[in-house]
Amino acid sequence: METNSRGTTVTNDTSKNELQDTSKNNFKQVSGQDTVHMQDDGGLETVVTISANDSSWNEVSKNILHLFKGAKVKYEGFELAADYIRLDRNTNILFASGVIDHNGKYVGRPVVIMPGESPIAVDSLLYNYKSQVPKTYGVMTEVDGGYIQAREVRKNIYDEMSLYKGLYSTCDLPYPHTHFGIQISKGVITQKQIIAGPSYLVVENIPLKFIAIPFGFFPKQDKKSSGFLFPSFGEDASRGFAMRDLGWYLTFNDYWDSEIRGNLYSKGTWEASVRTQYLVNYKFSGNFNIRYGSFVEGVEGTPSYGRSKDFNFTWNHTQRQEANPGTSFTASVNFGTRSYLQNSAAGGTYDPRALTNNRLNSSIAYGKVFADGKVNFTSNLRHEQDLTTGRVTLDLPTISLNVATFNPFDSKDRVGEQKWYQKLTVGYSMQAQNKIVTFDTLLFRKETLQDFTNGMQHNIPVSLSLNVLKYFQFNTSANYTERWYLQSVRNRVANEVFGYSTVKDTIQGFKRAYDYNLSSGLSTKVYGMYPKMGKIEGIRHVITPSVNLNYRPDFGRERYGYYRNFIDENGVNRNYSIFEGSLYGSPSEGRSLGIGFSVDNNIEAKVRDDNDTTGNGFRKMPIIQGLTFSGNYNMAADSLKLSTISFSGRTSLFKEKLNLNFNGTFDPYTYDPYTGRTINRYAIKDGKLARLTNFGLSFDYSFNPEANKNRNNNMDSLRNSMPNLSPEQAQALSRISTDPNAFVDFNIPWNVAASVSFNYARVFDSQEQRMRSVLTNTVNVHGDFNVTPKWKIQYNTGFDFVQMKASLTNISIYRDLHCWDMSVGWVPFGQYKSYNITIRAKASILQDLKLSKRQSHFTF
Repeated sequence: METNSRGTTVTNDTSKNELQDTSKNNFKQVSGQDTVHMQDDGGLETVVTISANDSSWNEVSKNILHLFKGAKVKYEGFELAADYIRLDRNTNILFASGVIDHNGKYVGRPVVIMPGESPIAVDSLLYNYKSQVPKTYGVMTEVDGGYIQAREVRKNIYDEMSLYKGLYSTCDLPYPHTHFGIQISKGVITQKQIIAGPSYLVVENIPLKFIAIPFGFFPKQDKKSSGFLFPSFGEDASRGFAMRDLGWYLTFNDYWDSEIRGNLYSKGTWEASVRTQYLVNYKFSGNFNIRYGSFVEGVEGTPSYGRSKDFNFTWNHTQRQEANPGTSFTASVNFGTRSYLQNSAAGGTYDPRALTNNRLNSSIAYGKVFADGKVNFTSNLRHEQDLTTGRVTLDLPTISLNVATFNPFDSKDRVGEQKWYQKLTVGYSMQAQNKIVTFDTLLFRKETLQDFTNGMQHNIPVSLSLNVLKYFQFNTSANYTERWYLQSVRNRVANEVFGYSTVKDTIQGFKRAYDYNLSSGLSTKVYGMYPKMGKIEGIRHVITPSVNLNYRPDFGRERYGYYRNFIDENGVNRNYSIFEGSLYGSPSEGRSLGIGFSVDNNIEAKVRDDNDTTGNGFRKMPIIQGLTFSGNYNMAADSLKLSTISFSGRTSLFKEKLNLNFNGTFDPYTYDPYTGRTINRYAIKDGKLARLTNFGLSFDYSFNPEANKNRNNNMDSLRNSMPNLSPEQAQALSRISTDPNAFVDFNIPWNVAASVSFNYARVFDSQEQRMRSVLTNTVNVHGDFNVTPKWKIQYNTGFDFVQMKASLTNISIYRDLHCWDMSVGWVPFGQYKSYNITIRAKASILQDLKLSKRQSHFTF
């Protein structure tokens, strides 16, 4: 045996001349194909198929065949491919090896497939295809992302393998360049177990024989098994030395398993979690996680010292559509105490997005489609929690039933076009809700159940659309709404010790309220063309004006019973609705007879494309998209007849790389300078056409649009390659979807993206008794760049120009170590100033084998 320059072992069963390839054409077609007929032990004739891409040499006198470049041999379930194969027909022995190319590299290693096993790469091989006993040198095989290499492996007739001088590592190179592995002196591998002799750790090519075991026994299981989860160790500035993620893995069957983990700190803080995932192929999958912690705060012996107990619960469930067509069920639940994320450092992740999150949301939804898709039923349980104030909103449940619009006067047997009355459409929708708004400290009290409010709303729209006078679209509609409630309110004045006060009583009992409105209108399109200007061949302007007449009766009249009067504590006669604070509101008081109007504008240019080689190519360039002005004039109102004028629009610039959106509101009336209330006086009388009361502008731009495209492709590929995601993988994929910096792609050399948000509003300051402007203006910049092909730096920062301070800034550094990777995260300043360093093996089976160093942001 001899060792080549790359540390590869090759047997001495062949001479150098036999390994040399005299052919100059490496792409030559098969120069020969041979078959060897022989009999097996049962007397049946079998065939050995032999081929070579380059050349073959048959020593007739010795009955030996030599094959070069891309040689292949097939015999029953045995397959072999290598750049050199020698077949000795006298002894029925195959020898295979690679060759040394003109660069002095050992290439074309044999790849062998034994009966019933996966492919194995070796340096060289001896195989008796009659007795089917192989002997391999320089073996490399993969087991769940880990690689086993051995200098010599033999296989006996009992399907047992003996290995000599083996190495286990996570690197797929012949000589692991991370120099980290477990050296096994001798070992026996059977179908169900591995028996290893003396074994020791090797780091940076240094054998650590003092960290060795005399022998080892490892069961080979083809199914999940329960076991110990090794912890990681560290130190926290405020909580002391830590032992994190100590636990036990439990597997129950092929459908669900659990992890029980805990964190212990030397100063008394502890955390525990139970994470469970389940999966039924082609039906549904999900996971839930319960986390509880007891956190010590402050320094013992000081007034700030104390202990807080927090918990968090998450549940995610997804149902496959093909499992039950027409029915859907999904769940995304996340609730807990308001201080859990801050006290636990976002569950130990130190994730800035989770640390700054001030809301938790949950949703459990069920849907069913009936009547060939014409009827859709949905039911939803929702939860929303404000972590800042502790305010909790629960919808238990929200129900919706929608019937698709249909033509009641049309016929399936109709011949010809629809008559005008056959175009009449009718629809129906129903919503029901049971809701409570309270605080997390009061949520689980018995009396809280009495605070639920509920109601049901029915809506029936009727509409008709016709073409009139060739160029106009006539639309008329009627909408009927009915509300059902189980509570109503009554206002009264109570005599108190220091005077009178207004009291609102809730009256239990069924109440109904209905209203309706009518509307008719005309709309059309006006097209305008502007002449050619330079490279612009033409500009098209599409104006869509519409006007409608709308009517609604006065449902505040006494005969409806929806509104009542009472004398308040100041002796003033006040009007109020008995449905104040109800879920679907109250019918509006006051008669309305108005004229609604809107104007929509779209402007686009036809520009000559300089990249078109024919010279006749053009591209469309949007200038203004959806610039809309709308308002209403109520002729039945006694004052303030004209509503505010709303406008909105959007456009794209730089070949649609930059998207810009804007919106705002104009008030045509002026205001009382002492109260800030709008008065019945047009602003134009004071020299202003209208008052701009609010305006919003936002845009985003990526200087390298290929980065977003490649990131989306990578995420799609990741989802397709991992159909059964673990909770960690699902969480990582969710983080990638929401965070542009969460995906590390070394194929994109750089990316810079920015977004700007600006909002302006005019509000009345009651203390200063004047109008003042409220501004928000923020800029966010994120991106990444490659320092070298293996080093990448990512950044995410921003600045609030109103508060004049930077937003959360995060810098990440990644290093690709081939079979390992390293990441450094750094928040350089602010409340969550911290850093973490992680070195992790890429092999899926060794994801818990990692070295992590963190600096906590907790300081006291």
